[in-house]
Amino acid sequence: MATAANTIHVDIVSAEGEIFSGAASMVFAPASQGELGVAPRHAPLLTMLKPGEVRVQTPDGQEQQFFIGGGALEIQPHKVTVLADTALRARDLDESAALAAKQRAEDALRGATDKIEQAEAMKEIVRMAEQIKMIQRMRKGR
Repeated sequence: MATAANTIHVDIVSAEGEIFSGAASMVFAPASQGELGVAPRHAPLLTMLKPGEVRVQTPDGQEQQFFIGGGALEIQPHKVTVLADTALRARDLDESAALAAKQRAEDALRGATDKIEQAEAMKEIVRMAEQIKMIQRMRKGR
């Protein structure tokens, strides 16, 4: 049985609301410079997140997976907060919807006439590509 000393509280929130709140023995997140593992009593840190998978290992040995579209990560010794642009539970991901959204973004990129439109289309392409990769990893059982 895990004790409070070897767990960390995790909140994953987005504009749509809270997607997860609970204890974890370990958290993995796609930081801007690479994947970051966070254990209880981790040093304080604030970093940006890129689109990808957040994994939360719960004290009972289970792992919960989430897809985030980017955002920020705040770490305190006893709390981790993921402030995501968008967040979905892994089981809610839809590959056909992600493929269609990626195709729409690619079409938008081809039709983009200014740098802001191009940047937004590229951001969406990256977000959907990461979502598709996560779906494919889950299908293979990692």
